[in-house]
Amino acid sequence: MSEVNSSASIRVIRGQICLAGILILLLSPDAFADSDFPTFWQKFKSAVVAGDREVIGEMAKFPLSMPYGVRAVRDKQEFLRRYDEIFKGEANAAECFVSSKPQQEAAGRFEVYCPFKNTPNDWENTPIRFEFELTKSGWKFVGLDNINE
Repeated sequence: MSEVNSSASIRVIRGQICLAGILILLLSPDAFADSDFPTFWQKFKSAVVAGDREVIGEMAKFPLSMPYGVRAVRDKQEFLRRYDEIFKGEANAAECFVSSKPQQEAAGRFEVYCPFKNTPNDWENTPIRFEFELTKSGWKFVGLDNINE
């Protein structure tokens, strides 16, 4: 009889552990963070092409790094004010992102390279780098750089 009780106890404990794991996943806001970069990229690219600053701001991690000599973007409000500098400054991101292919630079890191906006078809010279990183809350836009500087 004690073997039956022991086996039943083990099943109950396993069930409780499984239930606890499910509850932790459901209650953790980061548990289902988008770890799929292609899905993130499609949403980000679409928002840039559409000029949807609010959506892009939600997809960024602050402070946002900027090229050498340019002050970092501290928060979403500053991002909204400096949007044109970031996406229409040295490169036309909306135009570039239509045909750009993200490159994985390391685990949890992708980059997209764009040409200068005054030479949009010069895909041999793409010094403007948009940087993306996998964070605790999913993929985020983390910086802009001019690799020539």
